[in-house]
Amino acid sequence: MVPLPAGPSDPLGRVSRVDAEALLAGLNPDQRDAVTTEAAPLCILAGAGSGKTRVLTRRIAHRVATGSAEPHRVLALTFTRKAAGELRGRLAALGLRDGVAAGTFHGIALAQLRSRWLERGETEPQLLDRKYALVARNIARRPGRREVNPLDAVAEIEWAKARRIAPRDYADEALHHNRRPPLPAAEMAGVYERYEQEKARRGLVDFDDLLVRCERALVTDPQFAATQRWRFRHLFVDEFQDVNPLQYALLRAWLGDRGDLCVVGDPRQAIYAWNGADASYLDHFARHFPGGEVHELRDNYRSTPQILAVANAVIGDREAGLPLRPNRPAGEPPTVVPFADDADEARGIARAIRDAHGPGRPWSDQAVLARTNAQAALIADALGRAAIPHRVRGGASLTAQPEVKQALARLRRARVPFDVALADLDAEVSGRFPEETDEAGATGDDDPAAGADGQGAARRDDEGRQAEQRRANLAALVQLGRDYRGLDPAASGAGFVQWLQAAARAEDAGGAGDAVEVATFHAAKGLEWPIVHVAGVEAGLVPIGHARTSEAEAEERRLFYVALTRAERVLRLSWAAERTFGSRRSRRQPSPYLADVQAVLGAFAERRRPTDGLAEVRRERRRLAATDGTGHRGRGARSPASLTADDRAVLDALKAWRLEQARAAKVPADVVFPDTTLEAVARSRPADVAALLALPGVGTVKANRYGETLLGVVARYAEG
Repeated sequence: MVPLPAGPSDPLGRVSRVDAEALLAGLNPDQRDAVTTEAAPLCILAGAGSGKTRVLTRRIAHRVATGSAEPHRVLALTFTRKAAGELRGRLAALGLRDGVAAGTFHGIALAQLRSRWLERGETEPQLLDRKYALVARNIARRPGRREVNPLDAVAEIEWAKARRIAPRDYADEALHHNRRPPLPAAEMAGVYERYEQEKARRGLVDFDDLLVRCERALVTDPQFAATQRWRFRHLFVDEFQDVNPLQYALLRAWLGDRGDLCVVGDPRQAIYAWNGADASYLDHFARHFPGGEVHELRDNYRSTPQILAVANAVIGDREAGLPLRPNRPAGEPPTVVPFADDADEARGIARAIRDAHGPGRPWSDQAVLARTNAQAALIADALGRAAIPHRVRGGASLTAQPEVKQALARLRRARVPFDVALADLDAEVSGRFPEETDEAGATGDDDPAAGADGQGAARRDDEGRQAEQRRANLAALVQLGRDYRGLDPAASGAGFVQWLQAAARAEDAGGAGDAVEVATFHAAKGLEWPIVHVAGVEAGLVPIGHARTSEAEAEERRLFYVALTRAERVLRLSWAAERTFGSRRSRRQPSPYLADVQAVLGAFAERRRPTDGLAEVRRERRRLAATDGTGHRGRGARSPASLTADDRAVLDALKAWRLEQARAAKVPADVVFPDTTLEAVARSRPADVAALLALPGVGTVKANRYGETLLGVVARYAEG
């Protein structure tokens, strides 16, 4: 750890010394320490609702106010242009109206490269805006085998580049990381190699190449590195858990041998590993930055103790860091409501939203969160039918755009499989636009920070901006199509169009201004609402069906945690016993994560209020460790050997019943009930639902679904 350097006196953008103490007003002790510490490098672990942005912006302003940083030498790195704009707005409100550069990794890299190209008299390479088409041409047809959607190959290449994996190493690394590429690994490596060769032949660069080239220039060109390190001396990084290896390498190159770095992040909100992000840089900060200091913000000011207790139970001890401490007054316990099917669920959510709306309570106080974009259409349709104004992030709003209308018309008329029809959009798709999807850094050359040194990118004209927006709209449409296809193996173009049209009709009923927000878990990150409805909390959605590795499942659990911690006062969870995918209806089971939720709700039902939302949860989790359906082994649980002969007879009957239920639902038997729960039933022989609910590991969801038939098995044995 090294002390922060003292900056020379410079009035440009400075906050007066008189304001330095005022910047600390209203901060709790942990926040104050994080703002004022002289440690460098510094890592601030900021839990959900703990005032992350407040601490980050006040630390920047405080350092300027106390003379340890010069504002025009500060670089604040974010992952979206929207986040960069919000950061600049917050700093301006603190008195730093000019000088501080805030931008994305891609935007800053592009600005620096353009300056270098200009100085060296080099021709600026063309930025690739049709990655999809280039990849599609490099995928060989495979007679007699499943056709590959080029979109999946594009995503795999982007993952590899984010992880700094070259084509020659792709096959081994894909195996090491348990990837499931759309082609056999060797074939996928060939597609990747041909993509890189074609770019080089045409003199093209993609967005990831900007980071590669900037990092390489900093490492190999001492003069360029010295210039950039002189320009930016104080580095700050937001959402550090989302940094990927390529971005990390560029950050280290910007930093050089200096230690003036402050990062802020939350390991429990690391939800982009599928896209190449590596939270280990945050988890093991001191290892990556020797001498670095870690400060933790544990006080949550967003959610009630009841909501935090549920969120802490879901994430448990699986992630680094301590559970959050609540600071809001007690509120009502979260609820879990099962519905007969997805349409009934959507109508039920609409009813709950209308019931919660009233004088002094705007519609915008409420949000509906779902795991996938594809679920939004049905919810939007139900809200529209109930005359509830709403917005669908990244979904229905697209259908009003001319280029999207054209694309939908082609999908509707398509006489080919949906995958092929979706691939036909390649001429309009420009690749990813992370600032629209919140998946990575900005990709355009009009990043607000790009011109901070007076030599940044030239402004685009109106026509260019419109073209960029059209490409972004089509990229978002293709992503929606991928979500829809992932949920319905028999997906059709007409079915996809109907889903989006239903959402569009609902939005036309009045989604502007005061409106309920409908968003995916990913899109909701960083947002908050007083009332949150979380829909579709079912196995196969939460966690998503393709999360088959322990790492993927852990990320799904973190994603659910993100959704839960968006709620301030009221949290309502729901799931459907049947869900329609295209023309197919599927029986559903509640999410296994609901076992953790039910453990906490059971404590509330017994009137054991958690004093801080933490201790009671831990006690409940220890007590239910063997019976909560998560696979954790319990402590002190009675073994099958302790059962009497009569108990064993009941247990055998219960296991036979469970097997029938599992086969009917096409799920593993322990998803219905684990052995330890059936053993508890066999011992106690409950006669009614109330007695059943008193047993460990049985919550209202499973009692509603299985209680009647399970009690029937017990009763038949008693009668026999």
